[in-house]
Amino acid sequence: MSLTDTEAVVAVLAGLAILAGLAGVVVPGLPALPLCWGGVLVWAVFGGAGPGRWVVLAAATVVAAGGTVVKYAWPGRNLKRTGVPTSSLLAGGLLGLVGFFVIPVIGLVLGFVGGVWAAERLRLGDSRLAWPATRQAVAAAGLAMLVEFLAGLLVAALWVAGLLLA
Repeated sequence: MSLTDTEAVVAVLAGLAILAGLAGVVVPGLPALPLCWGGVLVWAVFGGAGPGRWVVLAAATVVAAGGTVVKYAWPGRNLKRTGVPTSSLLAGGLLGLVGFFVIPVIGLVLGFVGGVWAAERLRLGDSRLAWPATRQAVAAAGLAMLVEFLAGLLVAALWVAGLLLA
């Protein structure tokens, strides 16, 4: 495998974009799967890796799009089945975002849990009834993050395979 300077720079930039995408699963504001997919796109367009790069890009596109759909559909279906309303999730998301800046990193989780619990407490009127819904919302958020991370890892693996085989 011989790389020109330009190909090496493109490969490094693509790898950094993919790593940033994987970090974006837990860091608010970084679009995880679009960054991973964008890294593969940059590599395919500017990397000069041969015709196999388009196969890698097509496979990465299918994985990223499928991961995005599953990330929202699967946890959302579980939440609808348990009766947790979207307004409670929005409250958790907003407080999680605020919490991230007030208490870096752990404030995201604390704010999300607190926001969902407070919204469910207001909706249901009893704190004992709010906890099961809060647990369901946290489990759904965790499932969405897991799906997104696994899809990002699969995109990264496709890129590495394309890089090694090119």
